[in-house]
Amino acid sequence: MVCAMIDVIKKTILAGVGAALTTTERAEAALQEMVRQGKLSAADARIIAEKIAEQGRREFEEMSQDLSAKVRSMLDRSDADLRARLAALEERVRVLEANATPPPSRSSEP
Repeated sequence: MVCAMIDVIKKTILAGVGAALTTTERAEAALQEMVRQGKLSAADARIIAEKIAEQGRREFEEMSQDLSAKVRSMLDRSDADLRARLAALEERVRVLEANATPPPSRSSEP
């Protein structure tokens, strides 16, 4: 269960990174085209590209933090469930051991 969840998270992150790279490449291409057409200066294009990149980094960091918090929460719940199941099993073993008849004594053997 946990391995499958980790695989889904990895794929989600990689898809997000791929989308961000594609978006950045498209933005840079569009800015270069505007510079080529004379609609934007190279300095302005560089400033805009830096702002886009910074915003992308900021959004990625926020998404990573949110994802980390959600994964931690899921693992904490899973850990709590596991501890509860373990406690129930320990109680069952305790009851079974208390109700078990002791094995016959071997003191009568030669």
